[in-house]
Amino acid sequence: MMSQYSVFQLLRETLRGHTGWRPAWRDPAPKQRYDVVIVGGGGHGLATAYYLAKEHGITNVAVVEKGYLGGGNVGRNTTIVRANYMLPGNQRFYSKSLALWEGLEQELNFNLMMSQRGVLNLAHTDGQVDMFARRANAMRLHGDDAEIWSPEKIAAEVPMLDLDSARFPVRGGLMHKRGGTARHDGVAWGYARAADRLGVDIIQNCEVTAIERDPQGRITGVDTTKGRIKTGKVGLAVAGHTSQVAQMAGLRLPIETHLLQAFVTEGLKPILDQVVTFAAGHFYISQSDKGGLVFGSSLDGYNSYTARGNLPMVEHTAEAAMSLMPCIGRLRLLRHWGGVMDMTMDGSPIISTTHVPGLYLNGGWCYGGFKATPGSGWCFAHTIARDQPHPIGADLRLDRFMTGRELDEAGTGAQPNLH
Repeated sequence: MMSQYSVFQLLRETLRGHTGWRPAWRDPAPKQRYDVVIVGGGGHGLATAYYLAKEHGITNVAVVEKGYLGGGNVGRNTTIVRANYMLPGNQRFYSKSLALWEGLEQELNFNLMMSQRGVLNLAHTDGQVDMFARRANAMRLHGDDAEIWSPEKIAAEVPMLDLDSARFPVRGGLMHKRGGTARHDGVAWGYARAADRLGVDIIQNCEVTAIERDPQGRITGVDTTKGRIKTGKVGLAVAGHTSQVAQMAGLRLPIETHLLQAFVTEGLKPILDQVVTFAAGHFYISQSDKGGLVFGSSLDGYNSYTARGNLPMVEHTAEAAMSLMPCIGRLRLLRHWGGVMDMTMDGSPIISTTHVPGLYLNGGWCYGGFKATPGSGWCFAHTIARDQPHPIGADLRLDRFMTGRELDEAGTGAQPNLH
């Protein structure tokens, strides 16, 4: 059993030259059989394993990750956490996820650098102001916080923005104060450590090469680069590679994979207290605890499994940044990176059983994957353990694409007509 992190342990290790720290999680060899195998060692997969052990008592679980923990999308995002959704299917889910975020550091005994600094969505037309007012009313009726800010309020709270642009004037905004940011790779490490303490095996550098089924179609195991692992239940949580891995079990999904880039500048003194989104150009920006401005914008616009972007989207993002905050024009970029996004046709995620007995699907997160991490793990663990959806995630089932019950929250899904 690993010790609890505390200020007293930190002081003791400081005096001992930090020689007493132990690895945060084990590095075990895979066993021959597990009750559940989770494919994908990102935030969603690790959270699922943790809640399987904690909430459902299923500890004979393996998380298999083809690379290293924190190397996928969980470490390649812009760290935003929020629950400002409008449609009931998404609203219930993301509200639960945000509630889990708020107590997650204490539960995992790990510093996730959770900062509820608020998320401000800017409106640039009268129509957008009306739309945000409807969204705010829906949020408040559901029990989430929402405020409509006037241009004067925005100017007082976020003075670095260009509110009087002739092309993109700011008419108002929707403030969601419980939203904010968290350290992305820290979330993976925190869940990994907590799951490991409950007996979960986390197997890194172990790629799944095939999903095995019996003559009746039931799941019997997975083939990996570290050998065959027997199991009766397999949960897929592989983000942008969802379609590829699901195809191993004969599933063809309503998902396309696209690339999304993110950027961070050199550090500077605090100039931005909130997360701000620029509705006119699909641009979002916040300032990290180290001082760098972290931002991103739209998809690169073509199907790809590569984790690097193209220069036209870099230019588009820079243009949006300058339109919103001209004062940052002389800042230097430290780095930029890309993540592969599994985009559903309606822009909403999938947490579901499948027609393959013993195979469970977690994917299609579009732009909402990181902020959904705790709620995703909570619901997916319930789905795997009880073979039925959790009530708050019931509208996110895969069969909605057959029954016509899509959740088109904001039209941010894949659009096949454009390709």
